[in-house]
Amino acid sequence: MKTLHLNLKRKWFEMILSGEKTEEYRLIKKHWIRQLIKNKFSSENYVFEQDIIDLIVENKEHYCKNRIKEFSTITFSNGYNKDSPQFEIEFKGIEIKEGNPNWGAEKGVKYFSLKLGEILNDVNCAKFILKSHKD
Repeated sequence: MKTLHLNLKRKWFEMILSGEKTEEYRLIKKHWIRQLIKNKFSSENYVFEQDIIDLIVENKEHYCKNRIKEFSTITFSNGYNKDSPQFEIEFKGIEIKEGNPNWGAEKGVKYFSLKLGEILNDVNCAKFILKSHKD
């Protein structure tokens, strides 16, 4: 299976690595629809991006069960450098829902909510791990 690669700001990176944050959010927009949903939306049928978003939100059970691209893991990075900290975590699926404002979601907004499992491995994360054990 495939790995989804995502970059995170330090705060969210640390919260997921520590186990405090168990889901990551992505706006339901054209970019993330292309990245996460197995579907070819024809520009002839859907004139506006909002039409596609509305279709996905209205039929969220169908899209979350049948149309999600197959990923087994997510690799989160904190930065774009070659030696940036990163970790690989189990990908447990997607829901479409409002997110937790304490985890970066805006109240009243629906997101792709990426469900996270166990951390499988990490690279250059010692300073984050040590910090979380001190708290």
